[in-house]
Amino acid sequence: MDEILMETEMGMEGAIETLDKRLTNIRAGRANPSILDGVMVSYYGVDTPLKQLATISIPEARQLSIKPFDRSTIGTIEKAIFEANIGLTPNNNGETIILNIPALTEDTRRDYVKQAKQICEEAKVALRNVRQDAMNSIKKSEETEDAKKGLEADVQDLINKYNKIVEDKFKVKESELMTV
Repeated sequence: MDEILMETEMGMEGAIETLDKRLTNIRAGRANPSILDGVMVSYYGVDTPLKQLATISIPEARQLSIKPFDRSTIGTIEKAIFEANIGLTPNNNGETIILNIPALTEDTRRDYVKQAKQICEEAKVALRNVRQDAMNSIKKSEETEDAKKGLEADVQDLINKYNKIVEDKFKVKESELMTV
């Protein structure tokens, strides 16, 4: 029975980790190298993550600097950033690529908050799916009815705990996005 609870908690932890990754990709008007996590560069015919081909630094609060290890890849990296559709225009000076992060308008902030809310709702759905799997495992188990009821209550406590974590993360992201 403890095994079901451990598996359930691990599944819920995984949903929270995914939520964290997705929320960091929503930019808040400040430079954050994680914006570029999804950028894949075609390097000698192989799609390679940008961070494996270059050093990414933050010279200013709203600017990212990308310095490729191999200068010949600068054009390919620039093209990959365009194709990634992250809303940033790369500026190439021959040695580095500079990405200027524009200040967010009120409408853009609201759109990002909606996007964050959607991501949090998807995380809650993932948590409910984990709970449903646990409940099905409990029903199939050969425990007494009292033990099953106790375990179901424990699973419900877990879902309540993780739903609260999702809500807290949304509130933090919302205040981060709406702060000028």
